[in-house]
Amino acid sequence: MNPRVVTFHYTLKDKQGNLIDSSEGSHPLSYLEGVGQIISGLEEEIKHLKTGDKKVISVDADKGYGKKNAELIFDVPKSQFPQDEELTVGMMFQTDEPDTVYTITEIKGESIIVDGNHPLAGVDLVFDVQIINTREATDEEVTHGHVHGEGGHHHHH
Repeated sequence: MNPRVVTFHYTLKDKQGNLIDSSEGSHPLSYLEGVGQIISGLEEEIKHLKTGDKKVISVDADKGYGKKNAELIFDVPKSQFPQDEELTVGMMFQTDEPDTVYTITEIKGESIIVDGNHPLAGVDLVFDVQIINTREATDEEVTHGHVHGEGGHHHHH
């Protein structure tokens, strides 16, 4: 038997109840079970749910985007940034390392604090999920390792 393809709507908040992300008003998210397309803490809970189920799922940071890694936080002299660029807290940029996105977290005069952690690293997450649909994955989806068809077109987050 093939793994399931699960389609769900979600609202994501932090433990304080601040809204971080939501699929409401856009397409629900579909994923193939067991291939790590969504964070492990969420997948572990959803696998027990069926179509129509709603559940609030708390995911601790270490099962979400991991703990903050202090080695990815740097103090960069302002002189290293393009002079004509206005630097603001929350601004994101990439360096020569393609996989790391840095966010400016603090500006102290000539000193810019940047953080290469995922913005949700170290954050305990609360997902409010509603399962829209579950079905068995096709052989082709299993081979390719991702969802095809309705709700599964290639827009990678």
